Amino acid sequence: MSAVITKKPMITDIFVEGARKGWAIGTHSILPNLVMAFVLIRMLSVSGLLTYFGTLCEPVMAVFGLPGESAMALMAAYMSIGGGVGVAVALYEEGAINGMHLTIIAPAIFIMGGQIAYMGRCLGAIGIGGKVLLVIMCIPPIIAIGSLLVMRLFVMGMVG
Repeated sequence: MSAVITKKPMITDIFVEGARKGWAIGTHSILPNLVMAFVLIRMLSVSGLLTYFGTLCEPVMAVFGLPGESAMALMAAYMSIGGGVGVAVALYEEGAINGMHLTIIAPAIFIMGGQIAYMGRCLGAIGIGGKVLLVIMCIPPIIAIGSLLVMRLFVMGMVG
């Protein structure tokens, strides 16, 4: 019997490999979503559609203490977390939402973030379909609505 001797990698090698992987994720997944979100919000703002969309969604979003435009961040978050965060930041930059609104909406973005991507990558790969898929895709938005209500109460308690 001969023993196989394996050399343990150095901590610096592990760090560098992790940094490479992190850079790849940032430049291939996160950054494109953020850029897309900023461009989308700017186009909607310049065209006047952001104001129209905000007026359309205002009654529903007002329940959570948010302006109507903030619904854009939730819709983008359903597709990707990076997109949702990008839209929220772009709305903040445009002056459509403020820091209190960001506080209310942030947990919902992360709770329901990326459902469309997960559906294709995860659920489709293991063969989940039909009614089960519909239920799985609807649970995060329902929980996100609960988080919006809780955060509104939390922020109101802090402010008022």
